[in-house]
Amino acid sequence: MRRTGVLLHPTALPGTPACGSLGRVAHAWIDALADQGIAAWQLLPLAPTDGTGSPYSSPSGFALNPWFLDADQLVVDGLLQPSDLEALPTDGDPCRLDIDLAQRRVESLAAALLRSAPHWPEHQRQSLAHWRADQGFWLRDHCRFMVLRRLQQQRPWWEWPQPLARRERSALQRLDQEHAQALEQEALLQWQLQHQWQRLLSHGRARGVEVIGDLPFYVAHDSADVWSRPYLFSLRRDGRLRQQSGVPPDYFSATGQLWGTPVYVWPLHRLTRFRWWMRRLERQLELLDLLRLDHFRALEAAWCVPGTDRTAEHGRWRRSPGRALLRRLRAVRGGGHLPLIAEDLGVITPAVEALRDGDRLPGMKILQFAFDGNPENPYLPQNFRGSDWVVYTGTHDNATCIGWWNALGQEERQRVEACLGAAVQAPGWQLLELALGSSAELAVVPLQDLLELGDEARFNSPGTTEGNWSWRLAGSLDTLRGPLQGLGEMARRYGR
Repeated sequence: MRRTGVLLHPTALPGTPACGSLGRVAHAWIDALADQGIAAWQLLPLAPTDGTGSPYSSPSGFALNPWFLDADQLVVDGLLQPSDLEALPTDGDPCRLDIDLAQRRVESLAAALLRSAPHWPEHQRQSLAHWRADQGFWLRDHCRFMVLRRLQQQRPWWEWPQPLARRERSALQRLDQEHAQALEQEALLQWQLQHQWQRLLSHGRARGVEVIGDLPFYVAHDSADVWSRPYLFSLRRDGRLRQQSGVPPDYFSATGQLWGTPVYVWPLHRLTRFRWWMRRLERQLELLDLLRLDHFRALEAAWCVPGTDRTAEHGRWRRSPGRALLRRLRAVRGGGHLPLIAEDLGVITPAVEALRDGDRLPGMKILQFAFDGNPENPYLPQNFRGSDWVVYTGTHDNATCIGWWNALGQEERQRVEACLGAAVQAPGWQLLELALGSSAELAVVPLQDLLELGDEARFNSPGTTEGNWSWRLAGSLDTLRGPLQGLGEMARRYGR
């Protein structure tokens, strides 16, 4: 089905202190899309972030970001009293993600939930018990990890005292007994986060809006996943990296990119029939309608670098059992089409294309990459083969279209205008029309491009650590009525 969507991470939703939430404004956002016939909402990983706000380097591959928890909805659901909200901090800039304020609000909400829990009706307590049992694969160790991080002043887990770093049974039992309330707070947060998210997801399905998520290929070294199952990752006995992830040197970087996440010990994953991967993917597909697999090419082969190296120059390619993993996922899901998108950007080999195409997974096309002067450029719409594509004007890692256009040289600008057949006056909207007219089944535009914002609204600049992930929509959703209506009308003209 030819359709269109908008890329917007929930942190950027307006109307709440510190960070966007899963409450009233998120439901209104889905309504705003549905009212204009916009069929998809794409977001970034829903996981907790690292200290910079990046959801791609998370302490958990299974948990949801507690910043999203909507306080007002907890009152509506009878889990908190209005007086509980009076103590929540509200200082901060409403137009930017405020990590410190978001964390302080989470701590206050967690404490309030714990105080209120003994007074909840029986059906609420039973709901919590059933959910806790259903999420047992990851929940207990996630709660332990988050509590231990605070107790250890945010030091990475391999620097914790050995009994805790190595998960000795007696040390974990002592943690469970001495910090039971802190552990319970973490579980309560995740329970209500999932409850609020599932309600939002159901609302999207009722309104015909597909929710598309994102899954990083690797998990952070300092994460509950690696701490709880270190044997699945390439680590030394002391927990430090034996092999780490990255990409090799190329035109853009003479030393490659070093990501510092542990690579997988694939033989052990195979022995367990990819149990950890299946649980991870099933969890994501429980929360989403469609899932983008970030760094998809690593399912065919991954660039593995010695753990002590400071650059990616001396790595080597190692094959990954991607076909077996996808085959196993299809079997677990009872056969049929896999609801996945392959993030196949960069230098992609025929083997990676065969893996993608063998499972009929749509790949990605980025229009900002199309105008290098090569008539065979695969990102030019006339070079798309078939319809199994998701086409973007740009992604969260790109400049906004106005920022991109402003940075182009005269020769590149002439190529863009030649492709468009018109002078460029509104770069985002003109690239969007090119995307909508392409053969790709799904065309996605970042909200910043609809609003014609410059790079002050850029969401992420890869390779930098300052100023990313913090943009939020200023004002209310009412300001979006015109741009969304324009997108809907344009999409219908192109049969979307």
